[in-house]
Amino acid sequence: MDIEHIDHIVDMRRYQVMIESSFPTEAGTMLKNLENKGNPWGMATKARLDWVKELKKETGIEVPVIGEDIDPAEVEYLYWVGCAGALEDRAKKTTKAFAELLHTAGVQFAILGKEESCTGDSARRLGNEFLFQMLGAQNVETLNAALEDAPKKRIVATCPHCFNTIANEYPQLGGHFEVIHHTQLLQHLIDEGKLVPVNPVEGLITYHDPCYLGRHNKVYSPPREIMDKVPGLRQQEMHRHKERGFCCGAGGARMWMEERIGKRINTERVDEALSLNPDIVSTACPFCLVMLSDSVNGKKNEGAAKEHLKVVDVAQLLLDSVKAIPPAEAQAETVDA
Repeated sequence: MDIEHIDHIVDMRRYQVMIESSFPTEAGTMLKNLENKGNPWGMATKARLDWVKELKKETGIEVPVIGEDIDPAEVEYLYWVGCAGALEDRAKKTTKAFAELLHTAGVQFAILGKEESCTGDSARRLGNEFLFQMLGAQNVETLNAALEDAPKKRIVATCPHCFNTIANEYPQLGGHFEVIHHTQLLQHLIDEGKLVPVNPVEGLITYHDPCYLGRHNKVYSPPREIMDKVPGLRQQEMHRHKERGFCCGAGGARMWMEERIGKRINTERVDEALSLNPDIVSTACPFCLVMLSDSVNGKKNEGAAKEHLKVVDVAQLLLDSVKAIPPAEAQAETVDA
């Protein structure tokens, strides 16, 4: 019938939130944090650069901040890190892996650092249109200023929610940018020979399609093509995948709310993955990563999942395969074998 139900649900939520002021308490905390601190957890702005310090300590790689450490004219891509990518511990692993891959491939990139703020995606999904437009207008202004002297206004994002909002919703606020997802850029770098996966990552892997990457933006091939190039991986699809994919449970701002009736959606999705008996569950979204790993950890505690089962982003897998094994570690592996 081609009825677009999401728009109607969001409209009803707008009425509930902005007219009736009626919404779950935990969602109210998230909205207040967005308004006051520019991120859902209410963390200090300077915390957005913690992962940069960690990466430098771990690898020696320095990530430049646009306009401070690097001239915008030299930047090929502005990396939009996102709130989860900068502040959530599991998502930070993806952020650091992606930054290391870009460095390895010789890509000139930079971040906004403390100038970055939440895109407002969760506020809009929840129905707080006023807060979304406030955050969006602020980000569009920041991005326009940062990319004014850049040869191309190109942005890469590791979060599909940020990717979708900047690419498809910021034009309503006057922000017109060329935006790609990190899996698209990584696939491109592999095709160009700038990243070469050589170390085997053994095991059966199943991939979960993030809603805002897959169904909303039709990006299905890049993550799978990246995994195809990693030696040792055997891919198997879940029953529901690609156009028929199933949400992890974080969509529609449910990331910030509790499920109080029925079976949790992330548990439903993980049960579907476990039916394949995989060694690795992969995805390409920080929200999906949190939801799936939470459920997998619960299953491990119940003894219903393999102890070695991992939930990782595609970028982490690729880094494991691209990275040369240090001689000492390689020797230790040979001795263990």
